[in-house]
Order: sequence, then C-alpha cells, then structure tokens
Amino acid sequence: MKPRTRARSLALQVLYETDLSAHLPGDVLKTRLEETTLPPDLAEFARGIIFGVMPLRETLDKAIARYAPEWPMDQVAAIDRNILRIACWEFAVSGETPVKVAINEAVELAKIYGSDSTARFVNGVLGALVDHAHELQQILTPEKKLDS
Repeated sequence: MKPRTRARSLALQVLYETDLSAHLPGDVLKTRLEETTLPPDLAEFARGIIFGVMPLRETLDKAIARYAPEWPMDQVAAIDRNILRIACWEFAVSGETPVKVAINEAVELAKIYGSDSTARFVNGVLGALVDHAHELQQILTPEKKLDS
C-alpha cells in the first residue's frame, strides 16, 4: 500500500469507528497511531483528513445525497459512507488532492475495506459528484462564496 493510501486507510478506520460509536476521534487516532507505524508527516495527513471530515459529516452527506440522489445516505454502508466523505472532502474542501487522485484512492480503499460491489459503487457516486465539484466546493466551504 502506498504511503498516503496507508494514511487515508488510518483516517478511514478512525472515521468508521467514530461513526459507529461514541468514541472520541482524538482517542481513536491516538490508539491507531500506537498500533501503526506511520511517519509524522503521514500521521499529520491522516489527522487533517479526520478533523477536516468530522465537523462536515452532515453537510458532506447532504451534498452527496443532493448530487447522487439514487443512493440515499441512510442506506449506504458506514464504510462506504466514510470513503465517500473522505474523497469529497479531499477534492472539494482540502483542495490539495486532484479529483482523479481522490477518486482512485477512494476506489482503492473500497477494494480493501468494502464489499465486492463497493469499489464500483464508490466510483459511480464520485463520478456523479465530479460533475458538480464546483457546487460541492461552494456548499462545503461557504466562506469561499464571499471570495468569489
């Protein structure tokens, strides 16, 4: 697994656990970092994803549901939902990851952690969202609206 994919994997594990439990993300991250050898820069990359996604979970879910209505978020598996959240956050909020890279990384995580159909599902949803990347940026980063 590529280094940044490992960091995304760790972020996914933390987001998944916090999605399904009352565990605090900082505590979960600390435990995962103790169990995993991850260089400081990659640990910081994972931390950025986790604490970038966490406060936007509801908004991310609404945005995904808006532009991919054929996949109701309340019916999407928790692992799939978190993979989608990470990818959307990376290309629409963080802006550090090119869209194609975010999608490829999401599909890789889906192959590792999801069911047999997860990779195809994630690719399809993100493909639908890419056409609305600019609108997603506006929804997910309202302070940028003022700059436009």
